[in-house]
Amino acid sequence: MDSSSLLYGGLSLVVTGFVALYTALIFWSPPAIVTHDSEKRYRSNKSRSKPLPLTSLSEPSKVDLTVVVPAYNETERLPVMMEATIDHLKSLKTKRTYEILIVDDGSSDGTSAASLDLAAKYPECDIKVVTLAKNIGKGGAVRHGMLYSSGERLLMADADGASRFEDLESLWKEMDAIAPSNAPGVVVGSRAHLVKTEAVVKRSLLRNILMYGLHTVLRIVGVGHIRDTQCGFKLSTSSTWIFDVELLLLAKQLRIPVAEVPIQWHEVPGSKLNVITASVQMLRDLLIVRANHLLGRWKASPAKIKSS
Repeated sequence: MDSSSLLYGGLSLVVTGFVALYTALIFWSPPAIVTHDSEKRYRSNKSRSKPLPLTSLSEPSKVDLTVVVPAYNETERLPVMMEATIDHLKSLKTKRTYEILIVDDGSSDGTSAASLDLAAKYPECDIKVVTLAKNIGKGGAVRHGMLYSSGERLLMADADGASRFEDLESLWKEMDAIAPSNAPGVVVGSRAHLVKTEAVVKRSLLRNILMYGLHTVLRIVGVGHIRDTQCGFKLSTSSTWIFDVELLLLAKQLRIPVAEVPIQWHEVPGSKLNVITASVQMLRDLLIVRANHLLGRWKASPAKIKSS
């Protein structure tokens, strides 16, 4: 066999492999999320039976802060989290206008009804409840809440209450420093300082191995500069809403400042997460995200600054 045949065969193999990988990438990439009309409306204590239209992120801000709480089967843990959240927001000496947007991610345990009961318990607070037509995952629930927020700044907070809500003030102060006048910015609550403390040491060996493995993968895909991407406590300006790894990567590409602030955190029983399944899925998703950006299928574009 001459050299030209070997070269032709090698090129054919490379092209075939690339086409196969590109086809697999298209197949595994998530489809566009379809927002149902009912998901563009919310219920509250003042309007339990008649849903009202949500504010779009592109509209002028109406409050200083929107707290987005993704919730899937959280009837047991949500009341504790909400109590801590509202106690802190009401205790601030410098009053801050706010809304709390609970996004029920297709729960089957009556999370929406329980959320409305909480809205009735705190009638002085603007608590809105959105019910998604089906479960689309935490990322999709956070995305929906952010896109229909009316706050100047947006906080994603997990419903389990594992993060100490008072640490919002540390994130707020850091945001003032890196993104004055509502410039694009992201501040990530971080548990990295807890790695050698009892809060993490007591976790199972499997969870710790997976944690270190994730950090290695994050360095490979380009967001290793953030030590804790998975903490469910993140503050962003309304021009830069964010969720975990993918948009941290986008923030880096768009040169949006990102800061990491230590917060207090504790393990809360009742997680719906299967550690092994979630880790495998996350690894797959990270590779899909990185490949789509490298090949130009997905592109980052700057958002317009929302007017006040």
